[in-house]
Amino acid sequence: MPIQSKYSNKQVEEIVDQLINVLSSQNAPVDLSLMCLGNSITHIIKEHVPENKRQSVAENFAKALTQSVK
Repeated sequence: MPIQSKYSNKQVEEIVDQLINVLSSQNAPVDLSLMCLGNSITHIIKEHVPENKRQSVAENFAKALTQSVK
């Protein structure tokens, strides 16, 4: 059974497009782009996830990322 998102595809695509546009406007190479996105993810987890859940959220994110590139 597919996972149902509470966010619309349109909303997700618009935000992703904006992120990609920022990286493109800075001519950011792949390694810098990944570093910036990784730092953003770390910031979001540290600022918005309770400390006792951060490890689990990070592991689930890493698992989802790994599965998405297969």
